[in-house]
Amino acid sequence: MTAAEKKELMKNACRVRMGIIEATHAAKSGHPGGSLSAAEMFTYLYFREMNIDPKDPKGADRDRFVLSKGHTAPGLYSVLANRGFFPVEELKTLRKIGSRLQGHPNMNETPGVDMSTGSLGQGVSAAAGMALAAKKQGKDLRVYTLLGDGEIEEGQVWEAMMFAHHYGLDNLCVIVDNNDLQIDGRIADVIDPYPIPEKFRAFGLNVIEIDGHDFDQIGDAMDKARQTKDVPTAIIMKTTKGRGVSFMEDQAGWHGKAPDDDQYRQAMDELGKQLEEVEAM
Repeated sequence: MTAAEKKELMKNACRVRMGIIEATHAAKSGHPGGSLSAAEMFTYLYFREMNIDPKDPKGADRDRFVLSKGHTAPGLYSVLANRGFFPVEELKTLRKIGSRLQGHPNMNETPGVDMSTGSLGQGVSAAAGMALAAKKQGKDLRVYTLLGDGEIEEGQVWEAMMFAHHYGLDNLCVIVDNNDLQIDGRIADVIDPYPIPEKFRAFGLNVIEIDGHDFDQIGDAMDKARQTKDVPTAIIMKTTKGRGVSFMEDQAGWHGKAPDDDQYRQAMDELGKQLEEVEAM
């Protein structure tokens, strides 16, 4: 990608993070930590990688995205809003009665949401089913799914991996947000899933390890995933939970807690300065 394209992605990632803080502050609840850690991936998928059209969110030949770690809906909603699926101002209605933006994604209500998710471990199975259906129907589309590293402690995830390998789903890209934290603390202290890459390789997937905050590495991984044939790809991205907001970074307590008024102002100030720095590049 060109320097100008990378700069635009960096600006959009800042805006996505600001939307996450805006939404969770307005709701006084939600999951900012794991939404912030995946901001670059959300941004790359929706602004560069995926074949999508905000004006036709149900287009039959569009690429699909399944947020398997459905609690990080604020991140998905923010990128959808910034991409033009609905007004950015609507982010302030997160989790409110009558809002299209509930605590977990709802494909029946929210433009751009391809699968209702929330129960951890199940989204990746739905994504594998979508990928197989596309193969059966002869559709040239790709399916992307984002999992948490705590989520992969769920057994259903590995059933989905067996399924995806068995059916040769090279149109499926499984992305693991390895921020090392879940609601109860370090993943290694809860149910240790390490070594993560080796586990996915053992299930027959093409595995790519990256820094999930580096757009160049994300882009290279996506290129390699598209070039891989006959087997699905797993991208294991190392990230920092709460990335971009100093007091949230690498803190398990921000898994599912909203910022208060003072924290909101500090977070938005930090992110606003980051955006200014990128714009000045």
